Amino acid sequence: MQPHRPVLGTAFPAPPAPPDGLPTPQRYWAMATVLCGISLCVLDGTVMNLALPAVARDMHVGASEVIWVVNAYQVAILALLLPLARLGDLYGYRKVYLSGLALFTLSSLACVLSRTLPWLSLARAFQGMGAAGMFAINAALVRAIYPRLQLGRGIALNSAVVGIASVAGPSVAALVLSVASWPWLFAINVPLGLAVWWLGRRSLPGHRAADAALATPTAADGRFSLPDAALNIAMFALLFVGLDRLVPRAAQAADPAAPLQGAALLAAGMALGAWYARRQWHEAVPLLPIDLLRIPVFRLSMCTSIAAFAAQMLASIALPFLLLRDLGRSPGDAGLVLTAWPIATVLVAPLAGRLIGRIPDGLLGGIGLIALGAGLLALALVPAQPSNLALAWRLALCGAGFGLFQSPNNHTIVTSAPAARSGAAGGMLGSARLTGQSLGAALLALLFSPAFAAHVRAPALALALAAACAAGASVASLLRLKATAPGQA
Repeated sequence: MQPHRPVLGTAFPAPPAPPDGLPTPQRYWAMATVLCGISLCVLDGTVMNLALPAVARDMHVGASEVIWVVNAYQVAILALLLPLARLGDLYGYRKVYLSGLALFTLSSLACVLSRTLPWLSLARAFQGMGAAGMFAINAALVRAIYPRLQLGRGIALNSAVVGIASVAGPSVAALVLSVASWPWLFAINVPLGLAVWWLGRRSLPGHRAADAALATPTAADGRFSLPDAALNIAMFALLFVGLDRLVPRAAQAADPAAPLQGAALLAAGMALGAWYARRQWHEAVPLLPIDLLRIPVFRLSMCTSIAAFAAQMLASIALPFLLLRDLGRSPGDAGLVLTAWPIATVLVAPLAGRLIGRIPDGLLGGIGLIALGAGLLALALVPAQPSNLALAWRLALCGAGFGLFQSPNNHTIVTSAPAARSGAAGGMLGSARLTGQSLGAALLALLFSPAFAAHVRAPALALALAAACAAGASVASLLRLKATAPGQA
């Protein structure tokens, strides 16, 4: 009996196409998991600011020490974003996300039970590690959940929720603290975290499904280098702590060594970073994604993001000084006027999501950043006795511009990277945001130093510098119109 031979000219059936996103209703439940998880992480980055005086009083420590309740969380996120993104690319986004969520929830319980500052700071560091797992994988999961033609809407929805959570932090903290003590800020994470973890177990795509959707490598196609991960953690920790020591605070006013210490830590971080980058240069799949930075549109998008978030951080710190100190507004009036920015962002973000794919991301982001820069410059030149309406329209212009920029920029960062590097692209997206915010804080520290603050209106100058950063970001965004990612020419 002769073996079966194909008839000449007969076409073999094509292999089935990989799935394009998740089917409904699984897509809705999976996206709800991602949005709830990222909301918890973002809220926990801001809710503690309002509770720091109560923590310092209960634990009998000073303001300069209690700030580490916030710093420990932020340092852990920044230092672990890229290593955890690499683990997601290798072993599955679902595993890393759910593991991070579980650690975040357990660490929240540890924060509730903490009775000393070292234990609370350590628990916050572990909480930050868990949050890093969710931040690092967030963009890659959105890419796996949504069909390619609807990815812009998914990214816009994700950006809007992050924006709302960022603004809602102080309000949530005020509401909780008005009826309960500060440990309840962490206690509410426990039932919410357990519910989101249960939902994620049933809705998030498994490793094989994500592999098929994104063509990601398996563990056999790459490796995870512990020495490189340690270098990454040390570099970002030194840079963050160094920049933090330069930020002006009342608690640091009596410490003349703070600027010198900050400069020394920054220098050590940059030296270590140079060595680390050299180690990564010839790696086929580096932990520090140098391979992605070689893609022109990705590199320009990163520059756009860093400059835009530096502008946002400069404005977010300078505006309260401008309103409260220079313009004599009450805290209530200032808080009410400032809401014009986030409200405009939330309103414009869905529009930006619908425009993705119809208008080039570089043009859409460039227009948004020009509007952001114009609003910031208008705030820097505001008259001595402006009305609330005069302030509100300037803030709304800033918020609308930021909302128009963020979703298209995130879309470009996520989609210009090869599908197999979706985790690394998401890690770089988060790193760009935190790096820009840290640079903005460092620039503000310089403007608020005695050498400048005694001779100029520091808040107005900070807003003018923020406008310059936004202008630089718009140039980088518009340059993307001439740059293409692999496969997008």
